[in-house]
Amino acid sequence: MQRCFAQATQILLVGVLAAPAGTLARADSPQLLSSTPQSDQTPSTDLTPEVRGDLAMAHQQYLEAIDDYSQAPDKSAVIWNKMGMAYHHLFAVDEARRDYLRALQLRPDYPEALNNLGAIYYARKNYGKALKYYQKALQHNPQSAPIYSNLGTAYFARGKVNEGIEAYRKAFAIDPHVFESGSALLVNESLPAHERAEQDYCLAKLFAESGKNQQAIEYLRKALNEGFTDRKKILEDQTLASLRATPEFSQLMAEQKTASRH
Repeated sequence: MQRCFAQATQILLVGVLAAPAGTLARADSPQLLSSTPQSDQTPSTDLTPEVRGDLAMAHQQYLEAIDDYSQAPDKSAVIWNKMGMAYHHLFAVDEARRDYLRALQLRPDYPEALNNLGAIYYARKNYGKALKYYQKALQHNPQSAPIYSNLGTAYFARGKVNEGIEAYRKAFAIDPHVFESGSALLVNESLPAHERAEQDYCLAKLFAESGKNQQAIEYLRKALNEGFTDRKKILEDQTLASLRATPEFSQLMAEQKTASRH
């Protein structure tokens, strides 16, 4: 289990958009969560620039979101953090970093901006600084599952596997749905298929260990579809023992066996 988790690279950004439930996030995709709920309203001239920006973000219209947030008459730390998130989605990391820092100038104890700044440093492979900002964010919000998940990922990147696993477990203890989110809240990062497959296999094990068989099956299916080929490992791994007793597992293995014949 420890060796497996050393492969994980998920980073979660926290900010302003509530995630629709039920969609499994990619293990290698930063996720945007929010401090204000997502609105189902249709964009209208009656809405404030901030709400229009939130709606644009929910529809993955990041340039429009930046334009809307820019029109806010009084830019709070929350607005600057939102703008940073929109730039982050566009991989404009310098602009994102600038706006996260602007948020922190107004509110130095703002955990969302601290976390997101950590994500900037993680993307730059400066894992030491990333850890520093995640830890500082947790000082101000010790019940944040996404930030604990980020902390764990940064530990794995530094080769500190035990610390990484412990941080992941804390994330799951706080929120069993920490890896569930909508695509509008993810910043996708490209990784080789074999690494994605290994990561999804790791997540399948974590979900199985937590008794969440449905999610474990979904991640195991992802891993297999992405090229995870060690069938013997799947059939002998003790972490997956309870999963192997389910009809869903048998069906998945039968599907894979049929697919391999074609």
